[in-house]
Amino acid sequence: MYFFSPQLLKRGALTLSASACLLSPAVFSQQPAATQPAVRVALIESLSGPFANTGEAVFRNLAWAAERVNERGGIKLPGGNRPLVFERYDSKGQNEEALSALRSALDDGITLVTQGNSSATAAALIDAINKHNERDPAKRVLFMNYSAVDPVLTNEKCSYWHFRFDAHADMRMAALMDVLKDDRALKSIYLIGQDYSFGQAVLREARKQLGIQRPDMQIVGDELHPMGRVKDFLPYAAKIKASGAQAVLTGNWGNDLTLLVKASKDVGFEGKFYTFYGNALGVPAAVGDAGIGKVIAVADWFPNAVGAPSETFYQSFRQRFPNPKDDYVHMRMQLMVEALVQSIEKAGATDAASVAAQMEKATVLFAGHTGVMRRADHQFQQPLLVAVMDRQGTPGVKFDVEGSGYGFRVIKTIAAARAEQPHSCKMIRP
Repeated sequence: MYFFSPQLLKRGALTLSASACLLSPAVFSQQPAATQPAVRVALIESLSGPFANTGEAVFRNLAWAAERVNERGGIKLPGGNRPLVFERYDSKGQNEEALSALRSALDDGITLVTQGNSSATAAALIDAINKHNERDPAKRVLFMNYSAVDPVLTNEKCSYWHFRFDAHADMRMAALMDVLKDDRALKSIYLIGQDYSFGQAVLREARKQLGIQRPDMQIVGDELHPMGRVKDFLPYAAKIKASGAQAVLTGNWGNDLTLLVKASKDVGFEGKFYTFYGNALGVPAAVGDAGIGKVIAVADWFPNAVGAPSETFYQSFRQRFPNPKDDYVHMRMQLMVEALVQSIEKAGATDAASVAAQMEKATVLFAGHTGVMRRADHQFQQPLLVAVMDRQGTPGVKFDVEGSGYGFRVIKTIAAARAEQPHSCKMIRP
């Protein structure tokens, strides 16, 4: 188990050069001077195209986590400590490009892989990795998933080689419903999402949960839109307003969420937004004062989470990345890296089979946040938080988001045991 050292993290943040804060991959130093070869992890993500901002935000998180590991001496292995490095492979937001990136990583000798910003891409990678591992057991690949949350990935499509560190969509939906079900003034809601596996799963679970917990709620709209291809959301926003909906529920992320929220504001929609990802990447700034008390988000962690360790963690990130546009930090990505390091050190090796055998037993405590990998389906179990947008400086909102002047106040914490969901995984072990 790893325990967070605020002093170590702060020292690591302060010793990094100001030029590195610009986040050019060429100057982003994850690796200290060392004689031992690095433990390399392939980041396969959208680093160009409409979702490039989300890929770069992930890279900041993972590279910063690697810096922290290397600052404390690297990964302890027989024969000497080894630094941790994340290498970038651009999927361009396309499944075929992601599979090509996986082949390139394998050609480069990398067998530890991470991805997250698309459940469809994650499913394609899981299938490809399963087939590769059967063909070439001497070079098996381990896949760590930080954001692809289609529930099927740890249910029907579960794989021994895949580990998910984010709460899946049904877990997130249940947490949101813990708040929405008590909003008795809310009588009508509009469901909208991206038309791919994750977006479909969100709306399917929304209909199910509303039927159970709020059968009185009228669903006045239910639609999917093309992912990453809509430039003008005004027609969608106009339909939302015309429907008479008092709230919108969406799993949208990236520009598909920012543009939807902005368009809704532009047409004068005054209802609430129940979101999976409404707390970052331009949403608070896009909605402005209209979002106060109305934009609700669910996450594994928020900057205004209560506790000194959490506050120190966030302040260290902001010291490392002072530019407001870089303000995107996720606890789960830090926990994933700590779980990886823990697993490698306990295994005493870096091959996928040895690391996987330890990772499915991982327990991590970091910055006051605890997570445990569930062995049965490789779904990480951790608390979930629900928060509402408010102005910085109001009680519970010490920190804003992306320099917008708006932050998120935690209104409900769901313990890991309550956030946990049953699974249908039938794990096939090597």
